[in-house]
Amino acid sequence: MKIIVAIKQVPERDARIRIDSEGKWIDLQDIEFNLNESDAYALEEALQLKEAHGGEVVVISAGPERVGKTIREALAKGADRGIHIESDDLASYDALGVARLLAAAIEEEPEDPDLILTGLQSDDLGLGQTGVIMAEILGLPHATLILKIEKTETGIKVLRELEDGWFQHLELPTPAVLTIQSGNSKLRYATLMGIKKAKTKEVRRVTVADLIHNDPDVKPADPVVILDQVMLPSKQRTTQMLGGSPSEAAAALVEKLQFEVRAL
Repeated sequence: MKIIVAIKQVPERDARIRIDSEGKWIDLQDIEFNLNESDAYALEEALQLKEAHGGEVVVISAGPERVGKTIREALAKGADRGIHIESDDLASYDALGVARLLAAAIEEEPEDPDLILTGLQSDDLGLGQTGVIMAEILGLPHATLILKIEKTETGIKVLRELEDGWFQHLELPTPAVLTIQSGNSKLRYATLMGIKKAKTKEVRRVTVADLIHNDPDVKPADPVVILDQVMLPSKQRTTQMLGGSPSEAAAALVEKLQFEVRAL
């Protein structure tokens, strides 16, 4: 199986966040970056499929030069090679624009993939749209919220997580695009040998200009979604008095814990 995994580099979760001077995004100075969590689970799922059925795992990511570190991390964990779409202004792209870039780079591969995996959503924007849009651009079947993938004679069988503890089994032909839910397996660490091997593995670098030259439709249009303002959540404490008899106050407290705080 040939599996392509789209990964994203995001700010570290514990980083001290400051809003930039324009109020459009966070200040990236002195910020550490990591592999997006749900993309790490997508990579793990791909590596397990490779171990079971053989083949190749290719990781693809878009962004500035620092994204190369995250690609190398994926290679150290077991991916065979990488594709780096070099872009210093990726923040100006919406999910549609990013999906077009990824799809164009994937279409340049000499051999079509059997599967394209992405994480369910990114830790920074959390839109959960890129994988689904990419499937539409490539004209491939897709499914979301995937917990498990099994290879079959005719394609794949997947387990989807729905709401309220419900699950769904689906069968899809391949090639297909799947977005992977976090927490479905235990993530592996890169071994010392894996880190050494990652330094020699191929990373194909392609610029946005290259992709546009080969496919004019990739040229960014006016974004469908515009990020107007970013702000830090305000911290405030309020006190609410519950009146009535003890039994009425207790019933009101339970209702608030259940429907407002959602602690029950």
